[in-house]
Amino acid sequence: MNPIIQGKADFKSAKDPNMNEDCQYSSITKGGRGTVFSSSWSSMGLILNFLLLILCLIPSSLSQVKEFVSIDCGGTSNYTDPNTRLEWVSDSVNHEPRETSKSRKPKRRPATTLYLDATKWATVTVQDASRVYVKEMIIRAPSNSIDVCLCCATTGSPFISTLELRPLNLSMYATDYEDGFYLKVAARVNFGAASKEAVRYPDDPYDRIWGSDLEKRPNYLVGEAPGTERINTTKTINVNTREYPPVKVMQTAVVGTEGLISYRLNLEDFPANARAFAYFAEIENLRSNETRKFKMVEPYIPDYSNAVVNIAENANGSYTLYEPSYMNITLDFVLTFSFKKTTDSNRGPLLNAIEISKYVEIGSKTSEQDVNVLNALRSMSAENVRTSEGDPCVPAPWEWVTCSSNIPPRITKIMLSGKNVQGEIPSELKNMDALTELWLDGNSLTGPIPDMSRLINLKIVHLENNKLSGPLPSYLGRLPNLQELYVQNNTLSGQIPSALLAGNVTFNYKGNHGLSPNSKHKAHYKMILGISIGILAFLSFFLLGSMLLLRYLRVQSSYQKTDGKSDSIRISTKPSSSYSIARGGHLMDEGVAIFIPISEIEEATNNFSKKIGKGSFGPVYYGRLKDGKEVAVKIMADLTSHGTKQFVTEVALLSRIHHRNLVPLMGYCEEANQRMLVYEYMHNGTLRDHIHESGTHKHLDWQARLHIAEDAAKGLEYLHTGCNPSIIHRDVKTSNILLDVHMRAKVSDFGLSRQAEEDLTHISSVARGTVGYLDPEYYANQQLTEKSDVYSFGVVLLELISGRKPVSLEDYGPEWNIVHWARSLIRKGDLISIIDPKLTDGAKIESVWRVAEVAIQCVEKHGFSRPRMQEIITAIQDAIKIEEGNEKLSCGSSKGQSARRTLLTSFLDIESPDLSSGCLHPSAR
Repeated sequence: MNPIIQGKADFKSAKDPNMNEDCQYSSITKGGRGTVFSSSWSSMGLILNFLLLILCLIPSSLSQVKEFVSIDCGGTSNYTDPNTRLEWVSDSVNHEPRETSKSRKPKRRPATTLYLDATKWATVTVQDASRVYVKEMIIRAPSNSIDVCLCCATTGSPFISTLELRPLNLSMYATDYEDGFYLKVAARVNFGAASKEAVRYPDDPYDRIWGSDLEKRPNYLVGEAPGTERINTTKTINVNTREYPPVKVMQTAVVGTEGLISYRLNLEDFPANARAFAYFAEIENLRSNETRKFKMVEPYIPDYSNAVVNIAENANGSYTLYEPSYMNITLDFVLTFSFKKTTDSNRGPLLNAIEISKYVEIGSKTSEQDVNVLNALRSMSAENVRTSEGDPCVPAPWEWVTCSSNIPPRITKIMLSGKNVQGEIPSELKNMDALTELWLDGNSLTGPIPDMSRLINLKIVHLENNKLSGPLPSYLGRLPNLQELYVQNNTLSGQIPSALLAGNVTFNYKGNHGLSPNSKHKAHYKMILGISIGILAFLSFFLLGSMLLLRYLRVQSSYQKTDGKSDSIRISTKPSSSYSIARGGHLMDEGVAIFIPISEIEEATNNFSKKIGKGSFGPVYYGRLKDGKEVAVKIMADLTSHGTKQFVTEVALLSRIHHRNLVPLMGYCEEANQRMLVYEYMHNGTLRDHIHESGTHKHLDWQARLHIAEDAAKGLEYLHTGCNPSIIHRDVKTSNILLDVHMRAKVSDFGLSRQAEEDLTHISSVARGTVGYLDPEYYANQQLTEKSDVYSFGVVLLELISGRKPVSLEDYGPEWNIVHWARSLIRKGDLISIIDPKLTDGAKIESVWRVAEVAIQCVEKHGFSRPRMQEIITAIQDAIKIEEGNEKLSCGSSKGQSARRTLLTSFLDIESPDLSSGCLHPSAR
């Protein structure tokens, strides 16, 4: 069992107050229990406290204070607090002079993200300069060190004031999930408190912070039931339970004199899976004929709510604590909870305190075999390679490495050119099998090139301008993906492997005077090269002549057909515009597409007899080609230059991209003043038809909608990242998401798409798109980015959840669009009002929440706040896992308290019943 510790830190201005991406750390070590790394940035006069609880076996509470670590970051010296007698130490980072809140006020609300190792802990937004913000995590220490990082500030600069570590007994806050999850404290409330001040050390020997129920802040303990009164006692309460809450907190309580206790409060980062405690201690002297019995009414959870709380009986007497806990329950963002007396009770319910903690999945750190090599290279650099402490990939990569998105992350690129790295290349490099690029040129590396034969993903290797010696290893010629190898200006010797001279690899070995190619191979290579050039020239000449002859014959044939039929339309051999497509089967300067003569299209469509739709491009007709393939033929109605450009754009793009979630272009026709696109026929029409015209189309349940969303997101993700340059669709909407015979979704209609240049982050473009889906940032400044597609796709997700159209005065009133309407409800935690009524019987609320969360992120006002398509795909896949997992276990199954399927257990890969079905069995103790 690894130890668990608690800590609190005060961070102050560091050398680079404008840092907003990389993490920065200072370090502290305490008595062999491990090292805690902490970051520091300008606090701008505010105080931000973070409390970290790490479980640790402590012999007695008397010695516990000696194990406390209290760090004052930015402090100039160590000191002892005169009230608590706790010792505070300054961090070891050099700081600028301290500024107080009176001398400097923040111009914007600072917002930053806090990480614990690779686990995202919290996003902190400072809204009130006078308030102390506390974030607390309870963890079992994963090793003898842990990293705390502040990064990725969206406004202002990251900052922190204190970091405090406090030990807990090993039995405290124990869960079945602690190997895979941390506990993030969401609420810890002292009811009936004597003042607004929080209770902590020395009243709580573990220095937990118990907030007062008198504290006033938005949405904190509102909706108090009539008749709620505050009571207290000076008598000692027996608190010898597993969590050992402080006696001072248990000496106060609220009672419902009219039979009800009720409150409502917001829980940050919820809905989520949580561990909840309620603390009850009878602190009134009841007469022999008086009883206090009550039940939990909200949230209603079967079995939990059916249990009767009889404090004196459950706790074996008055002034003794009873501590029921709920090990894994799902709670909403807005938590309403209430306790109501039973009919056979003559005293109302009582509540002393509550604790609610969210389960946070532990993030994966970078593969240890990669980290070992990076640390070795860093220690070899006389330039003291600039880097943060902590993980090289999470939350922000070191500036000289590139990381993969795998779990755990892997290093794919090392960039240490000209960093004065000295010594031999570490032999452990052979274990970095995800590495694709290695840049170690311009250093003082010595010794031989190490074994890298297992690095089958290597593409680019730069070892030039060093002092490397020995032979050039033969395995380099066998690396399957190697494209570039540079070893010039070293002292390598021996023969060059023949495979490196075959021309498949860009290879430079100049300046290695002892290195030479095999003479036989050299002559053989020259002979092969000469023969190859001759053959290539002959084939090129033959192919060019054949193409010219074929075009001539086709043109003559066209003229002959026209002359023999007076009412035929003469076919021009000249391009109709600068955007035209040559009928020889190629788009001029744009790639390859298949030309289909108009006669074949007329035959396939039976002279355009079956119209199946009409889009912005023009009418669409059903057809069947000679080989039996069913097709949809789009005829361009707009013959202006803009329409022509739209036509050419779609042919150009679809000619060079191929993905199973993009509607494939089978051919085109530009003939007789007509322009047509021939697509694969999609049997089940558009997504819009199924959502908004369900009377004539098949009903889509929630799982079907999730799979459609996943397919469409993958198609867009391919456009954004799989194409070079990337492609921005610019008209993402439900009518452009088509469904094939198997209900697989494919994205269509690329007429408005634009290619992004590799060196630009946006494209200046006149805003085009569809009302309701159009990115407001793009509309305002005409700066087109991939995040514009993300916004439109967020609207599609909201349509899938709600079944409503994107724009409707009837549905949304003055808000008029789905984004404003859904955002206001989701921020209130009211998802039920959004869900399509057709889904309420089958959808799992946790699954819908997962998609709703990412949908609202997609429609953020500013593009930089929106997720990437890959992140959206991950969220949708999470929702699918929740849905499928919930269906795998019936109510009759029993796997104990570890077998409840929620957001938490979906990560744990265990099965459980649906929370909404009444199958959940309690695990209260």
